[in-house]
Amino acid sequence: MTPESSPTLPLRALRVLDLTEGAAESCGRFLADLGAEVVRVEPPGGSRGRRDAIGFALRNANKLGVVLDLTDPAGRAELLRQARAADVVLESFHEREASALGLTPEDLHAANPALVVVSITDFGRTGPWADRVATEDVLAAAGGVLSRSGLPGGTPLLPPAGLVAQTVGVHAAWATLVAHVKRIRTGRGEHVDVSSFEAVVHGFDPGFGTQGSAAAGRSETFPRDRPDAANYYPVYPCADGHVRICLLAKRQWRAMFEWLGEPEEFADPRYDAIPARFEASDRLNPLIAALFADRTREELTLEGSRRGIPVAGMLTLDEVLEADHFTVTGTLVDAELGDGLRARVPTGYVSVDGVRAGLRTPAPRLGEHDALLGDRAEAREEPALGLPALDEDARPLAGLRVLDLGVIVFGAELGRLFADQGADVIKVENSAFPDGLRQTRKGGGMNASFAWGQRNKRGLGLDLRSEEGAPLFRELVAQADLIAANFKPGTLESLGFSHAELAKINPRIVVSDSSAFGGRGPWRTRMGYGPLVRASCGVSALWRDPDRDASDPAAFCDGSTVYPDHVAGHVGAVAALAALIGRGADGPGQAVEIAQADVAVVALGPTLARASLHPGTVGAEGNARTGAVPAGVFPCAGDDEWCVIEVRDDQDWQRLAGVTGLPDEPDLRILDGRLARREEIEKQLAAWTAERAPEEVAELLQAAGVPVAGMLRLPDELTHPQLVARDSFHPLAHPLLSAPVPAAARIARFSSIADPDQGPAPTPGEHTREIIRTLLGHDDREIDGIVRSGVLQPPPDDPGLSDEPA
Repeated sequence: MTPESSPTLPLRALRVLDLTEGAAESCGRFLADLGAEVVRVEPPGGSRGRRDAIGFALRNANKLGVVLDLTDPAGRAELLRQARAADVVLESFHEREASALGLTPEDLHAANPALVVVSITDFGRTGPWADRVATEDVLAAAGGVLSRSGLPGGTPLLPPAGLVAQTVGVHAAWATLVAHVKRIRTGRGEHVDVSSFEAVVHGFDPGFGTQGSAAAGRSETFPRDRPDAANYYPVYPCADGHVRICLLAKRQWRAMFEWLGEPEEFADPRYDAIPARFEASDRLNPLIAALFADRTREELTLEGSRRGIPVAGMLTLDEVLEADHFTVTGTLVDAELGDGLRARVPTGYVSVDGVRAGLRTPAPRLGEHDALLGDRAEAREEPALGLPALDEDARPLAGLRVLDLGVIVFGAELGRLFADQGADVIKVENSAFPDGLRQTRKGGGMNASFAWGQRNKRGLGLDLRSEEGAPLFRELVAQADLIAANFKPGTLESLGFSHAELAKINPRIVVSDSSAFGGRGPWRTRMGYGPLVRASCGVSALWRDPDRDASDPAAFCDGSTVYPDHVAGHVGAVAALAALIGRGADGPGQAVEIAQADVAVVALGPTLARASLHPGTVGAEGNARTGAVPAGVFPCAGDDEWCVIEVRDDQDWQRLAGVTGLPDEPDLRILDGRLARREEIEKQLAAWTAERAPEEVAELLQAAGVPVAGMLRLPDELTHPQLVARDSFHPLAHPLLSAPVPAAARIARFSSIADPDQGPAPTPGEHTREIIRTLLGHDDREIDGIVRSGVLQPPPDDPGLSDEPA
């Protein structure tokens, strides 16, 4: 039953039954992209998601499709028979529904004790909100995204459709593979409880997690009416639209200062620091705006690249669809989505050994593969990883070693996910090129961002570029499983550390390499941070207030996030772990490449497809969501209080009307009727919500089964009843922090895998001597000599840096 696929795809031995709906479907799609056999199980008549033909097609491409009536004993028996031959079952039942069907995790494990059961629900299977329902926009409100979007003092602005749902799917994919590794190494099954709400809180762009370098210039207090984010990653008009710049490093500011003609008022060295430039933005921004005004986006981007200044044009969806870069790299392709529907769509997240792990087959027609159900074997040979069986308390990835060359947010997140699950992650740093995430306001100590992103790792100070340093690194490669890097394209090759070269030393090595726009295509040399990536991919154009003049830079409302940095790091971790699984006990490693731009483009898949079908008609929709009425952001009683309500279907409408007293007239019981009277309906609903606090609105409507949530602010995450009940934050202490900080407790709740430790992030080179001694066998006298040469870079108190012998 395996779809036609390249033999290089790493998860080709993985069998998955997919019973999910909505955002959870994208988890199975990602696993299928990586080669897994994913069988989408639908009820008679089809999934309710098929009403959105394009969205369903993209979330279910590369899957097989069968129909089973799970309310019928025969259908349930067949599903349990299929579960005995599967590795993973993905499901999104609420607990009462699973119990009624006789398909709880316990029921599934009774059929197959070695099964990994992944429950992907809106708020998790435990806690006071376990029975609540959500949509993507409701999760944006509940998960803290909405409170950072929109202009201060105005209505909060929903992010573009697709971004929040993507976060859920990628997190679920990582949790699935972690549990699968544990299953292979122990023979025991696992239940994974994925809360979409927690995935957004901890994964989209966490308030208590790794942030970009620009965090050094942000206020420590969270403004009640949304941050004034215009100057975080400022946008300027130019001759043919807008551009965005990211001035983070000192050298970038110095280059901008020179480009401006070295104005005397900004010559003071204090402007090398981000906070000083923020404070002077009312004087600095007009100078930059005047410089940019009569130049095109392309001219400014190229000149910025030449000067070492990160600049990107703000592209519309139509421009993204026509961009040569995305065509050349295969990011966007014209594809058949099913039943004669053809559109330009993203093909997939990553490349493996130079081959795109993406769109191969369209989503299945209803019941397309029913005839193949009987062909599945009841049992098969268990896979192997080439790792020893796990000790009782060991974490799933114990025994794996990662050489972490990653920097900033992407690098921190990828390595942290491995470290949290027991891998020995060695963060390799060169003091001449420090990780920008270490930046602190006063130039010393450690910031919380670095502590969050680098927990549970060890630190090695090593000059890779030196004649003596490169051989030491190659010795470490011989004992490693994964090299993770996110330098500009070609850097690993220039250092002699391409996958081809490293595979000569260690044929089983996996190399994960990432950059903003990838190693191919006309944009490969462009500088990129998350804000520039989303500008170039159409995300910023969609994340705009449509009620403001399109020429006004203040209309763009995406300044308070570094998306897609975090999600891209998690995509990279999923792909890297898949490659480690795919090499098996004795197979070769693979080269994995992630272009962070592709991550943003994939999230916009359905929107891009619609834009390709109707050029010039798809742009920022703001809070007036297409295809649902009423839906959007509504005022609540209190100081700047808001909620998001979304009526998914006609049944939701009748439930809403029953609670709120909205007119349940015959023409409003169908979507077309509600669309025709949208303004009237939503005005009446806003009047009803404005008299009630957000939680009262949520309690009343959730009791009726209508998706709704109040807007959650970041500080309030720590006292949120659902997050508290699920113990979602644990304290993270570090000797260089003045006090412990709250940190994500886990990626998901596992039935037998313990929560990650909160081990302190390493100081620069902290474990250098220990690593070189224990892994490479050098004695202290040898290490002293290498330290004195500057090749090894331990902490300042290392004995090799003193006149006394070690």
